[in-house]
Amino acid sequence: MKGLIMKLGRRLRMAMVGGGPGAFIGEVHRKAAGLDGEIKLVAGAFDINPAKSQQMGKDLALGQDRIYDTYTEMIKQESKLPESERIDFVAITTPNNWHFPIARDCLKAGFHVMCEKPMTITSAEAKQLAALVKKTGRVFGLMHNYTGYPMVKLAKDMVKKKDIGKIRKIVVQYPQGWLATALERTGSMQAGWRTDPKQSGAGGCVGDIGTHAANLAEYITGLKITHVCAELTTFVKGRKLDDDCNCLIKFDNGAKGILHAR
Repeated sequence: MKGLIMKLGRRLRMAMVGGGPGAFIGEVHRKAAGLDGEIKLVAGAFDINPAKSQQMGKDLALGQDRIYDTYTEMIKQESKLPESERIDFVAITTPNNWHFPIARDCLKAGFHVMCEKPMTITSAEAKQLAALVKKTGRVFGLMHNYTGYPMVKLAKDMVKKKDIGKIRKIVVQYPQGWLATALERTGSMQAGWRTDPKQSGAGGCVGDIGTHAANLAEYITGLKITHVCAELTTFVKGRKLDDDCNCLIKFDNGAKGILHAR
């Protein structure tokens, strides 16, 4: 997005899909987008419930005409606005199963996209989306927020300068642990969709936070994972997705690794 800001020579106008009342990651992205003053939230469809979307937009002090009941309505109405007013890009912060259709429709409409991971929940969708990005020439960014932390940037720089020598072993972990009990049965919205394969996809813990650990291992070291031997476990009885993962990993320079998430 920094390159887009430089090209346009002004602040970017952002719309958000998801991130309504009770959501977690939407507020994180709104705060992150405002850190350097180069992005302004101007529109959004914040919840699948139109009333909640409207309430969120009002809470964010958006103009009534830029608060939408659905993302399809947002795309349609924003496309009608003059280029000097319409949104530049869309931030997608919905449950996983919505990432692909929203990204696809936004790209087709000519809008740039920043999407929460995973970009899709099937490889077929991923290939289709990659082809669409190439065809439209729009920017598509996949959000792995931990790469923006100063400590992570420092670690990456230390590795690049060879301050720690040759990398032979990488140990990365993300022991969150908040789903150690069946919170999805208590009415928790966050636990509910993350443990539902129809909304989350085929991966539970490994897809939600294990991917962050893998991303950090590659980002900091500059190496690529080539082999994975994984054990996925579901400790909570009756849960349909994994809530614990242990992986043995090989990297392209011959280094070995261990990844743990729960």
